[in-house]
Amino acid sequence: MQMFETYIKNDRHRTLVDKAGRIAAKVEQRVHIAEASAQFPQENINDLRAERYLSLTLPTEYNGEALSLYEFLLMQERLAMGDGATALSIGWHLGIVKELAEDRIWENETFDWFAREVADKQILVNRIASEKATGSPTRGGVPETIAKREGDHYLITGRKTFSTMASVLDYFIVSAYVEDQDTVGSFLIKSDQAGVSIDKTWDTLGMRGTGSDDVVFNQVKVNETMLVELNKQANTKKAKGWLLHIPACYLGIAMAARNDAIDFAKNFQPNSLKTPIAEVPHIQQKIGEIDLKLMQARCFMYQVAQEWDQCSSDQRQELSAELAATKTIATNIANEVVDIAMRIVGGRGLSKAYRFEQYYRDVRAGLHNPPMDDMVIQILAKRAISE
Repeated sequence: MQMFETYIKNDRHRTLVDKAGRIAAKVEQRVHIAEASAQFPQENINDLRAERYLSLTLPTEYNGEALSLYEFLLMQERLAMGDGATALSIGWHLGIVKELAEDRIWENETFDWFAREVADKQILVNRIASEKATGSPTRGGVPETIAKREGDHYLITGRKTFSTMASVLDYFIVSAYVEDQDTVGSFLIKSDQAGVSIDKTWDTLGMRGTGSDDVVFNQVKVNETMLVELNKQANTKKAKGWLLHIPACYLGIAMAARNDAIDFAKNFQPNSLKTPIAEVPHIQQKIGEIDLKLMQARCFMYQVAQEWDQCSSDQRQELSAELAATKTIATNIANEVVDIAMRIVGGRGLSKAYRFEQYYRDVRAGLHNPPMDDMVIQILAKRAISE
């Protein structure tokens, strides 16, 4: 854990990280359940609620902790060391709440009600925007989910894919083409509303515990006040610091693989050796390579987070390239680290008796979270050329 401790700078950090650590120890025990069911365990939500984890990014006036970006990443990285799927899933909720609180995208009255629901009831929310035909919403496709106006309400019809935590969410923030407005908007929809159903389609290689099933909307009646965002009125800010929860998660998985590999190397002694393999030069070479890679990625991530926290709102927009680069650097290095860890362990790394094969599968998912590597390279190239 010494490497992780590097970025814990004060007593508040210690308290927050300890909270994440307590939850990590509990959710780690249910990884096998999530792997088998491809669902987010309800017990994990119960543990998160018991620690009031779901309101951490709310402002203090709503009894939140007003986490800085730096603190948010510390907690998410530590949680991911217990279970990456839990950390990634909850990271979406916490990041969305943080963005809504800081940028005030919604009407004040709506956000005030929503924030109190999060604080008092520890409700769980996520944006669900991906669709089979459009792919990732970051690519700019217009959703095929349609919102038709009827008097003072809308009827929502469509299907969303990659809906993380679909079965345990309390609310969905659903993107749709709003016909009467001729633009894309987002609706806040309660998960138990009539016409909402979950199609259990999630059967992937990695991150199985996110339970990212399809959500189907069949003529779901939603009051016009729940049209919380319209693209033509949307905040033009593009830099979203909270999305660094993604690299923090995958670095947490890599840290767990690193720790397990070192533990294995210190305790495994084949009968051909007089010492554990941790004393073998080529194993030490691999361990050193792991730490060098993690130092590079984590230093960059926490430096960007610190800059974000210290910047004004306008200055933060100048960090968009650094935010994107952080995700690409961290997820690629996390994959490299897990690969090296498995080379240390050897064939046993493929056994279900260890978690290495799960780390290997889970960390691959980071390459497909936004922004994609090609988009990041284009961002950096265009900035360099414009300068």
